[in-house]
Amino acid sequence: MEYNGSAVMAMKGDGCVAIAADRRFGVQALTLGTEFQKIFQMNKYTFVGLAGLASDVITLSDQLRYKVKMYELREERPISPETFAHLASSSLYEKRFGPWFVEPIIAGLDPKTGEPFIASTDLIGCINFAKDFVVSGTANSQMYGMCESLWEPNLGPEDLFETISQAMLNAIDRDCIAGWGAVVHVITKDKIVTKHLKGRMD
Repeated sequence: MEYNGSAVMAMKGDGCVAIAADRRFGVQALTLGTEFQKIFQMNKYTFVGLAGLASDVITLSDQLRYKVKMYELREERPISPETFAHLASSSLYEKRFGPWFVEPIIAGLDPKTGEPFIASTDLIGCINFAKDFVVSGTANSQMYGMCESLWEPNLGPEDLFETISQAMLNAIDRDCIAGWGAVVHVITKDKIVTKHLKGRMD
């Protein structure tokens, strides 16, 4: 789980949800790239952030996208974030004896009600539903501290973006194997706003 380094978090707001991840790809202390994708859009309102071993992140994201497409073809409706959380959980649990070294963060809005949803799982699929925020990756203790300090209930999209950005940037400054900037997606019923943050580059 600590071979490549990662930091992913999601936060709930008032009718909106945000998910953020760092951009670093490295092997322990050696940085190899600064554009590594850790957040994947599964459908219009559902995102998953994958923190862990880089090769497993790429493989599992492809598998989850395939399973979502099959679900939506069969059911003839978009998958909700809560259903996707259970799909991700069962995908991880079926490999529990040789697990994926990935801890997913799921964030999105319910397609019918617009209710924000966030959850995280461990590497064998145990789901943690949360009312405020979830974090995953090597910087998780730093992220918990920042989120506990900054998060407030009923944040609007602009305030939610500011809160998750400050929490992410301050947390990855304190973890030497995560960082090199971050990407933030703020999901509302009307639109998805994606912004790239510049962080310390050392």
